[in-house]
Amino acid sequence: MQPIAAWLVRHPQNAVLGLAATYILFLPLAGIFSGAVMVLLVLHHGERRALTQALLAAAILALMALLAGGSAPQMALAASMTWMPAFVLAALLGKWRSLTLALQASVIVALVGLLGFYVVLTDPAVFWSGWLADEAATLFREMGLHEQAATLLENQAAIAQQMTVLFVFTIWSLYAFGLLLGYALYQASLGEKAVFGRFCDLNFGRVLALIVAVASVAAVISGATWLRNFAFLVFVIFWIQGLAILHWLRAERQFPAILLVIAYALIPLLSALPVISFAVVGYTDAWFGYRTRSAGR
Repeated sequence: MQPIAAWLVRHPQNAVLGLAATYILFLPLAGIFSGAVMVLLVLHHGERRALTQALLAAAILALMALLAGGSAPQMALAASMTWMPAFVLAALLGKWRSLTLALQASVIVALVGLLGFYVVLTDPAVFWSGWLADEAATLFREMGLHEQAATLLENQAAIAQQMTVLFVFTIWSLYAFGLLLGYALYQASLGEKAVFGRFCDLNFGRVLALIVAVASVAAVISGATWLRNFAFLVFVIFWIQGLAILHWLRAERQFPAILLVIAYALIPLLSALPVISFAVVGYTDAWFGYRTRSAGR
């Protein structure tokens, strides 16, 4: 990781090429990899210089889109929208000098975004139901996945109810990982391990844990869909804290590195199962402090 970080910050053109290349190569996951490069540049070079490099990278992507017969403004806008959240998170991290505070701020933004869906759309399930029937099912058919398209339409109503929280959670996870990876690159470039705190010590705290409990009880009593989704989103966000515990065990030499690699590999393969499992571990850790108790012993 250190050679990559050193190359990216060695020359301005390297940073520009790194932003553009990671956006193109990792387009479905650009929020993680290209966002990580943006985080590194903001922390290492400062906000103004990183913004200039991002504008140059966006210009390169726009030119490439123009040569390929695409829309240059659309490409530049898409890249800028991908880098902007990473830019803001990195700026907050540099200002507050706390990884935990920066991630807690991102959680608040995610919760506001979830509530925004219900304020603007009133019933987001109606919006997602139409999107699933039109765009998602059509995309599956074009890919030759006719059975998957049929299954999607059969479960359209149930899936639509979960789409809002799934969408917000996915976007948040991408940029949270981008921040963590960019912070790791920044540490590698400096040769230090805990500039703004260690990821393995991450703890979202009992306030968020209490919000989960209160919102869950309120959702059961009222039956409100938005409250249920709100509570579930706050709960599942704790999966990052559960993942941090695995890193803590690795740092304490209680967990083999190969098992950590396997855990990461299982995330895209099994999707919901490892995420929910990590969320349970992270949420209960917020109440009982497993790492603190272990360190005390």
